Amino acid sequence: MAVKIRLKRMGQKKAPYYRIVVSDSRTPRDGRFIEEIGTYDPTQNPSSFNVNAEAAKKWLANGAQPTDTVGKILKIAGIL
Repeated sequence: MAVKIRLKRMGQKKAPYYRIVVSDSRTPRDGRFIEEIGTYDPTQNPSSFNVNAEAAKKWLANGAQPTDTVGKILKIAGIL
Protein backbone atom coordinates (compact mmCIF):
# COMPACT_ATOMS: atom_id res chain seq x y z
CA MET A 1 0.00 0.00 0.00
CA ALA A 2 1.52 3.32 -1.10
CA VAL A 3 0.93 5.98 1.56
CA LYS A 4 0.97 9.71 0.79
CA ILE A 5 0.93 12.81 2.96
CA ARG A 6 -1.29 15.27 1.10
CA LEU A 7 -3.85 18.06 1.38
CA LYS A 8 -7.59 17.50 1.84
CA ARG A 9 -9.64 20.50 0.69
CA MET A 10 -12.22 21.91 3.09
CA GLY A 11 -14.19 25.14 3.26
CA GLN A 12 -16.60 27.02 1.05
CA LYS A 13 -16.27 27.98 -2.57
CA LYS A 14 -13.49 30.59 -3.03
CA ALA A 15 -12.53 30.28 0.66
CA PRO A 16 -10.50 27.07 0.90
CA TYR A 17 -8.53 25.73 3.79
CA TYR A 18 -6.80 22.38 3.88
CA ARG A 19 -6.12 19.54 6.28
CA ILE A 20 -2.81 17.73 5.99
CA VAL A 21 -3.68 14.03 6.01
CA VAL A 22 -2.02 10.67 5.59
CA SER A 23 -3.91 8.50 3.12
CA ASP A 24 -3.61 5.63 0.69
CA SER A 25 -2.54 6.97 -2.70
CA ARG A 26 -5.48 5.25 -4.42
CA THR A 27 -8.20 7.11 -2.47
CA PRO A 28 -9.76 10.33 -3.83
CA ARG A 29 -8.39 13.71 -2.73
CA ASP A 30 -11.20 14.41 -0.25
CA GLY A 31 -11.94 10.77 0.51
CA ARG A 32 -11.05 8.48 3.37
CA PHE A 33 -7.77 9.06 5.21
CA ILE A 34 -5.69 7.26 7.81
CA GLU A 35 -4.70 10.16 10.09
CA GLU A 36 -4.92 13.95 10.17
CA ILE A 37 -1.59 15.54 11.08
CA GLY A 38 -2.14 19.26 10.50
CA THR A 39 -3.86 22.19 8.80
CA TYR A 40 -2.96 24.77 6.16
CA ASP A 41 -4.80 28.05 5.47
CA PRO A 42 -3.63 29.88 2.31
CA THR A 43 -6.25 32.64 2.58
CA GLN A 44 -4.50 34.38 5.47
CA ASN A 45 -1.69 36.81 4.80
CA PRO A 46 0.89 35.29 5.31
CA SER A 47 -0.33 31.72 4.91
CA SER A 48 -0.64 29.83 8.18
CA PHE A 49 -0.09 26.17 8.92
CA ASN A 50 -0.03 23.88 11.93
CA VAL A 51 1.68 20.48 11.78
CA ASN A 52 1.99 17.74 14.40
CA ALA A 53 5.76 17.17 14.07
CA GLU A 54 5.83 13.84 15.91
CA ALA A 55 3.13 12.30 13.72
CA ALA A 56 4.71 13.64 10.53
CA LYS A 57 8.14 12.24 11.44
CA LYS A 58 6.57 8.88 12.33
CA TRP A 59 4.85 8.60 8.93
CA LEU A 60 7.93 9.78 7.01
CA ALA A 61 10.02 7.15 8.83
CA ASN A 62 7.45 4.50 7.84
CA GLY A 63 7.83 5.42 4.15
CA ALA A 64 5.00 7.89 3.47
CA GLN A 65 5.75 10.21 0.54
CA PRO A 66 4.68 13.89 0.83
CA THR A 67 3.26 15.70 -2.19
CA ASP A 68 5.11 18.77 -3.51
CA THR A 69 3.03 21.31 -1.56
CA VAL A 70 3.11 19.33 1.68
CA GLY A 71 6.85 18.84 1.23
CA LYS A 72 7.33 22.61 1.11
CA ILE A 73 5.18 23.06 4.24
CA LEU A 74 7.16 20.38 6.10
CA LYS A 75 10.43 21.98 5.02
CA ILE A 76 9.31 25.39 6.33
CA ALA A 77 8.21 23.75 9.60
CA GLY A 78 11.67 22.19 9.94
CA ILE A 79 10.47 18.59 9.75
CA LEU A 80 12.19 17.65 6.47
